[in-house]
Amino acid sequence: MTETADRTDVMQFTIRYLSRYRYEADVVDNINALRVRPASTETQGVDDFTLRLTPDARQYRHEDYFGTEVIEFEVTRPHRELVIDALAHVHTQAPAEPTGACWQGLADSAYRDSGSEFVMQTDEAPGHPLLAELEHELAEASSPLEAVLLVSELIPGRLEYRKGATYVDSPLAHVLDIGAGVCQDFVHLGLHLLRRRGIAARYVSGYLYTRGPEADAGEQDAAEQPSVEVDTHAWIEALVPQDQERPRWIGIDPTNRGLAGERHVKIGHGRHYADVPPIKGVYRGLASSTLEASVTMTRI
Repeated sequence: MTETADRTDVMQFTIRYLSRYRYEADVVDNINALRVRPASTETQGVDDFTLRLTPDARQYRHEDYFGTEVIEFEVTRPHRELVIDALAHVHTQAPAEPTGACWQGLADSAYRDSGSEFVMQTDEAPGHPLLAELEHELAEASSPLEAVLLVSELIPGRLEYRKGATYVDSPLAHVLDIGAGVCQDFVHLGLHLLRRRGIAARYVSGYLYTRGPEADAGEQDAAEQPSVEVDTHAWIEALVPQDQERPRWIGIDPTNRGLAGERHVKIGHGRHYADVPPIKGVYRGLASSTLEASVTMTRI
């Protein structure tokens, strides 16, 4: 459930990302690229960030094409375990209420300059009846903003959220065929629908702070359950034209039927999931590996 707060309220979180890889035999030349440092935006700031690696390795940091910080490292000596332990202190604030202009705003040069590469489709499902139905309903929207908000209602109304129903690289056609998926599938469908209408939209990766079923049911306050384990979450930022102003990126969360708010902590964005994976790496050796991973968010 998406919750809203007064814009003067600031939320503070400690976020711990912990991954432990175990290998059956020695491996070497373990090269990785991490995207785990929260972003700095108009509504989000990073007060502190540390990354500890075991075995220790030199870290190289740079921004990728979309502005997400990437941390690269290489463990050259033989090892049978790799631990990645990232700790961030972040503060967030609710965004301003969304506003928008009419459809003609999509033709403005300022809009095209800001969002042209996020209008290009990255996945297709031509002729799929469910996709055609959703596109027809979206065509009824009276403005780009209305279309963006409608996407966050249409998708969870047609698809079931079901863990394990899809894989990281499941195509859009498969998601539509089974009528189910997880947050990244909902986002990829939303990107397709918005881009088909000429609205620039990008994939956002991060975390969503949830209070747990007891708190959501009103049985306990969030302050009484400050720490929760979460999964990596995904949502959409859509570029909405404005009257007399530059276009504005607006976050929507189709998994949770609403706007992205102060409980969403952004890591980065791209055209689709493959642009912002939390970790990508290779190693040299014949050993297979197992992974234990967790993300803990603590509200301060």
